[in-house]
Amino acid sequence: MTGGSRYPPDLDRWRAAARIAAGARELGVRLAVPGARRRAIADAVERYVRDAGAEPAFPANLSRNAEAAHWTPDPLDESTLEVGDLLKVDVGAHLDGAVADTADTVEVGGPGPHAHLVAAVHDAVAAGIDAVRPGGAVDATSRAIASAIRARGLKPVVDLTGHTIERYTLHAGKAIPNVPGATTATFEEGEIVAIEPFATNGLGRIDNGPFGHIVRFRRPPPNDDPALATLYGRFRTLPFTARWTRSPEETAALERARRLLQTYPMFVERGGGLVAQAEHTILVGAERAEILSVAPSG
Repeated sequence: MTGGSRYPPDLDRWRAAARIAAGARELGVRLAVPGARRRAIADAVERYVRDAGAEPAFPANLSRNAEAAHWTPDPLDESTLEVGDLLKVDVGAHLDGAVADTADTVEVGGPGPHAHLVAAVHDAVAAGIDAVRPGGAVDATSRAIASAIRARGLKPVVDLTGHTIERYTLHAGKAIPNVPGATTATFEEGEIVAIEPFATNGLGRIDNGPFGHIVRFRRPPPNDDPALATLYGRFRTLPFTARWTRSPEETAALERARRLLQTYPMFVERGGGLVAQAEHTILVGAERAEILSVAPSG
């Protein structure tokens, strides 16, 4: 325990998970070159997390251009990146349920004409984190995020937010909006929080698109289905994907489990605008925020 009632008792584990997630994020950014397959990038990012001793907290999200979030390759995907694609690399890692969530955006083959979108979310995540104080208004962070994005002549995405994180729970209930005036919540010392701005040159709102190949268990499966029980034992309520099944039996079990699974639609910018994203997992400290998802190189 580090001094506040909300601090995780195994805070070092959360810090370690965040460092691993950050390393995976940086790998994904480096691999995002023209001609690269999104499936190969996802596999490499997730392998990095596992090789570092953690597990992915969710499938690597590699949404591009107007795809704002919640897209991961299916097992047969062969799509490749093109010069000018705006790719969001959104990755997570967990150590026994201590979850980290982090993201960055890369302009493939750039920097090019979309550099201002990448700069906007970098400005916004820094400004938002700088505004975090224990006992302080979440709205101050929301205002800082929106101001940084609008200063670049762009729009914050209104209906995507940051979020608190708890053990085995990626979205733990408290939202961190990217526009002011949407919450009266305050930050509490010891909370783990994802600060997650999205910027766009579109309308600033999202719609649900096609299935993004991501699912999660809504509740535990029946005890009389061993394959399903094995899957639930691995993922619990965290998101996962068909790419992670290890046998034909597990693949078939997913088909049987449809009523038990929440499916994630891809989020698409309503006006077809390009979307950029940046995200850090932070700890609300005694005086200010500590960024946990700093890359191993610093």
